[in-house]
Amino acid sequence: MYDGVIQDLIDELGRLPGIGPKSAQRIAFHLLDSDPEDVNRFAATLVEVKAKVHFCSTCGNVTVDVECRICADPRRDATVLCVVEESKDVIAIERTREYRGRYHVLGGAISPIAGIGPDQLRIKELFGRLNDTAITEVIIATDPNLEGEATATYLIRQLSTLGIAVSKLASGLPVGGDLEYADELTLGRAFEGRTSIAPAATSV
Repeated sequence: MYDGVIQDLIDELGRLPGIGPKSAQRIAFHLLDSDPEDVNRFAATLVEVKAKVHFCSTCGNVTVDVECRICADPRRDATVLCVVEESKDVIAIERTREYRGRYHVLGGAISPIAGIGPDQLRIKELFGRLNDTAITEVIIATDPNLEGEATATYLIRQLSTLGIAVSKLASGLPVGGDLEYADELTLGRAFEGRTSIAPAATSV
């Protein structure tokens, strides 16, 4: 235990995801050894990010504008929608350069243990987009873990009544893993080999 504000800093850093007590201590002492200008710039960036960054009004991705750059890009394929859990998953998929459609960010996954159900996610907004646009295919790209699979199963069941083609990323992604940690080749192949869940409705 350190005195006062030093321990407070270590405790706050330790609350960040993936930062254990030893890592928090190393970061804290790195900041203490840094030039005051560097620390002030770091602190100012944190404040600015919190003040300026919000969620895209269309897809829920993080942005500093009303719409994110992907939703605002007229070159993207507006007929295909990829549903992901978090904004970090959008970046992971974009790195593959295999997908040129648009996205919908749910803001998490269904997790009864954590008290997160469909109403806590941006699922209502998803169906609003499907009712108002010319989307012909929805790609489910949730994480290949228990929560992601539960979310995918729920969405597939709900989407099956809309007459829209529904596909899911192919196997090859590790079960229990997160999309953000998948390499570009694995994620790209998963997109290429996605499996159809529900075919598009055919006109009579």
